[in-house]
Amino acid sequence: MLNTSYITLNKRALKQNIRYLKKRIGKDVKFTSVIKGNAYGHGIEKFLPMAESCGVDYFAVFDSYEAARALSVKSEKSQLMIMGAIDNEDLPWAIENNISFYVFDLNRLKKAIAAAKYINKPARIHIELETGLNRTGFERDLLPQVAKIINENRKDVEIEGVCTHYAGAESVANYLRIQNQKEKFDTSSSFLKSKKIVPHYYHTACSAAALIYPETQMDMVRIGIAHYGFWPSEETKMYNLLSDNRDFTRDPLHSVLEWKTKIMSLKKVKQGDFISYGNSFLASKNKLIAGIPIGYYHGYRRSLSNVGHVLIKGRKAQVVGYVNMNMFLVDVTNIKDVKVGDEVILIGKQGKQRISVASFSELTNFLNYELLSRLPIQIPRYIKEK
Repeated sequence: MLNTSYITLNKRALKQNIRYLKKRIGKDVKFTSVIKGNAYGHGIEKFLPMAESCGVDYFAVFDSYEAARALSVKSEKSQLMIMGAIDNEDLPWAIENNISFYVFDLNRLKKAIAAAKYINKPARIHIELETGLNRTGFERDLLPQVAKIINENRKDVEIEGVCTHYAGAESVANYLRIQNQKEKFDTSSSFLKSKKIVPHYYHTACSAAALIYPETQMDMVRIGIAHYGFWPSEETKMYNLLSDNRDFTRDPLHSVLEWKTKIMSLKKVKQGDFISYGNSFLASKNKLIAGIPIGYYHGYRRSLSNVGHVLIKGRKAQVVGYVNMNMFLVDVTNIKDVKVGDEVILIGKQGKQRISVASFSELTNFLNYELLSRLPIQIPRYIKEK
């Protein structure tokens, strides 16, 4: 293979995840697939069509670059929503291509209307409300101006959504903050409604909020990490496995992604010799060491030095020495018949063993989201039907 590793995407796992999540949110709530961060490392160009084949037709990205990539592969019926960055000069392009986008300050609202007038087509906007995350969104005292501008330019705007984002719904520590945000959202959206600004969708819930706070589901949910097969947090997982008399015999979410490579080299190391850079690992006995052609350049964290594991022939092999830029070493002394070219599982299952993304978090204090989204775009992705 030209690349030193590859990623497989399991369509069956995705279909199972979407079926479970749609059952949880109900048939009347719009399911939006969040594909920001290169579809959480899964690859927009591969993941989006696969999700469409699983019944998804609404996708959310962060910026206009991601929107352009999604636009190049999506079907005509699927909708795109930009939740974050889009330059004013790109607004006519978004409007022309029927891409909706968040509006969270007066400048963007006015520029969107100006662009809509210029190309004679309404801008599809989502009015983002500030409810307590203190990131982006209209403060309550600006809403009269927002309503006035929209009502004076009705033919130039289509209110696709009124939305907000919660400040950490995955943790019970934020319970009161989430409740306060929900209350502020209700108050602000009611004001807009009194000014006859009613969207197609009210939406506030990410994966965690949708799974823990059903009252936040509203007309649409923005599902990210969960439909890739990962719980937003251990708290979210335990809440869903143990509450409401749900008697799960196994985890209902299945990892879509597997990351694989091959053994590049084998080397015998004598007892008492140091392995790799510096002196972080000393061979306590004669060892057989395998070279793995992956490093921190490829998204395999340096903090996994001496603590990470991979799977070879269905057995765990520990990382020894420092993870380098383009490779790291593992101890295969106790693995029989190992040879150059043998498959190496970085994330995924082999035999009865599994290396999960969560295991990286346990070893490195590294969130699922971070590790997945840092998988380089140049790693090839392949779809596995079953």
